Amino acid sequence: MRRLYTLLLTLALPLATVVVGWRGLRNREYWRGWRERFGRGAALPGQARGLWVHAVSVGEVQAATSLVRAMQARWPGAPLAVTSATPAGRTRAGAALGGSAHVRYAPYDLPWCVRAAMRRLRPGVLVIMEAEIWPGLLRECALAGIPVLFASARLSARSAARWQRFGALLQPALGSCVTVAAQSAADARRFESLGLAADRVHVCGNIKFDRIVGSEVVAAGSALRRRYAPARPLWVAGSTHPGEETAVLQAHAALRRTQADALLVLAPRHQPRFDDVGAILDRSGLSWQRHSAARAAHPSTGPGSGVAAPAVLLLDTIGELESFYAAADAAFVGGSLVPVGGHNLLEPAALAVPTLAGPHQNSAPDVARLLVEGGGLRIVSDGAALAAGLSELMRDATERRRIGRAAQATVDANRGALGRTLDLVAALVRAPVAPAS
Repeated sequence: MRRLYTLLLTLALPLATVVVGWRGLRNREYWRGWRERFGRGAALPGQARGLWVHAVSVGEVQAATSLVRAMQARWPGAPLAVTSATPAGRTRAGAALGGSAHVRYAPYDLPWCVRAAMRRLRPGVLVIMEAEIWPGLLRECALAGIPVLFASARLSARSAARWQRFGALLQPALGSCVTVAAQSAADARRFESLGLAADRVHVCGNIKFDRIVGSEVVAAGSALRRRYAPARPLWVAGSTHPGEETAVLQAHAALRRTQADALLVLAPRHQPRFDDVGAILDRSGLSWQRHSAARAAHPSTGPGSGVAAPAVLLLDTIGELESFYAAADAAFVGGSLVPVGGHNLLEPAALAVPTLAGPHQNSAPDVARLLVEGGGLRIVSDGAALAAGLSELMRDATERRRIGRAAQATVDANRGALGRTLDLVAALVRAPVAPAS
């Protein structure tokens, strides 16, 4: 099974290379760090064993940032690398961590790519955020005696069933080097169903609850509000996917029938879709502008800048969504009206922003459940329900404050996963595993 997996990935490698090269024509970030995908690129300085944190994309990077900073405080001076699989994740990690960590692409899941990366990173422990299971990477860690921790780990029932069919591929690595810090008891049971011993699986909670909103985010939100909507209603539709933008724009058009000056900040999930969403906006009949163009034309964001804004602002930059949430009266979190599984509900919740989302919440069902039970999240079934729920929220400031405070209280009540996870990392650093035979 392992040889077949490696063969199939090897055969797919030329196609993957062409895809990355093609995407680089639209987004040059795909071309930067190209060699890192093959395990090449710069090595960590010094000779000491390092700490390696892998976060596949932006959402996982956001969750990883708090853990990385806690690890740096626990082991000051230890070499630390953060890898991501996407340009957006790599860019976000670089912006969030500055020069305090070595940020690069994760290697392809092929033995020679993983080994080359390991020679450069020299990991003493690997921390994988949430749900990234790579059989090749796990096997190489097992062979090298490198302990692996799945942090803030989640595994859907569908994914567990799929991986159970490939037990021969996973179990040798899972049994010898992997520890799991699961988000919930259900996630823990699913990891155990893959062959992990119960004493290697711990329920630690979701690290995203522990993330502290920085004062700089609040300040940036205030500046954006002064810039774009000092006296206008403003709501954000974040991390939207195909099929959601039309529903969002229809909801905004309905809102503007009663609040004619309302501003929507529309933030597609993926950077390559910015132009496609721009074409949807062209057809919508609503006036719109790109944030990047407005920012370039009027770089000042201080008080009194007075930049006029159209009906819709397309957020076509990376790393500013949280600041726009901080500026908003209300938010909708995408990937949830379509069967994607939903995105990070905790960003607006931690900022006390009343939030709407669709019914597809299988990416983090426990987060959605806790927020709904706490009164800080409203689930809407479709585009029409989104329009109705949005209009109701935007005309009642008292209700917005109540829902926002309830969301923030739910976040505060569920902190603690970071400390429990850090303790597991420390245990693995102290007691590395024996190399597999």
